[in-house]
Amino acid sequence: MPSQCSHLNFVVTDSPNTAGCEECLARGETWVQLRICRTCGHVGCCDDSKNKHATKHFRDTHHPIVTTVGPGDRSWCYVDEVALDLQ
Repeated sequence: MPSQCSHLNFVVTDSPNTAGCEECLARGETWVQLRICRTCGHVGCCDDSKNKHATKHFRDTHHPIVTTVGPGDRSWCYVDEVALDLQ
């Protein structure tokens, strides 16, 4: 596993497209915590949530980096499997 992320060039936005998980909002479902895709702004629910939409978004798009929405602002690169501090 790499100790650094090699995908920082994919970080192009920190503006979320929605105020909640896009797919869960459309279905009237809930989530535990949210992640924003740093490539396109898609907001998906975390892997502790029932639907795991953030990870599904990564698998569909290959956009590698997400950041927690809310306190903590921790980021994760799915490809390199490393936590990031993008502040």
